[in-house]
Amino acid sequence: MGSEEIDRDVCKLVHGLARTLDGHVRRVADTMGLTPSQVVALRELSEPITARELAARMACEASNATFVLDRLEERGLLKRHPHPTDRRAKQIVLTAAGLQRREEALKLLGDGSPLGSLRADQQEALRDLLKALSAEA
Repeated sequence: MGSEEIDRDVCKLVHGLARTLDGHVRRVADTMGLTPSQVVALRELSEPITARELAARMACEASNATFVLDRLEERGLLKRHPHPTDRRAKQIVLTAAGLQRREEALKLLGDGSPLGSLRADQQEALRDLLKALSAEA
């Protein structure tokens, strides 16, 4: 098999996996009564961070992350606090209800995950390969 065929196959497989993962996030979002972006934001809010940091984690524009954060704040799932070292920034902190919803999201994302059929070492190997490819891009 030539490198062009391998490249095409890898691209097709990665695209298929991305669609499968996206479908899983959408199902979790529907179950939780949230949007897929809100579920992703909850997943990524593992510690207090800024909206800009969240946008980077979500691979979206800062304005999109701000919109998602506004909706989560309206639901009482997070608060914005002054950043301890940057007067210009706000730190995003989950409320008690937000922490509870995050735990629910993490559980639902883990249940039936498309990656669940892989052993832990295979999941780590896949992650490491994707990191290596992302670093080269």
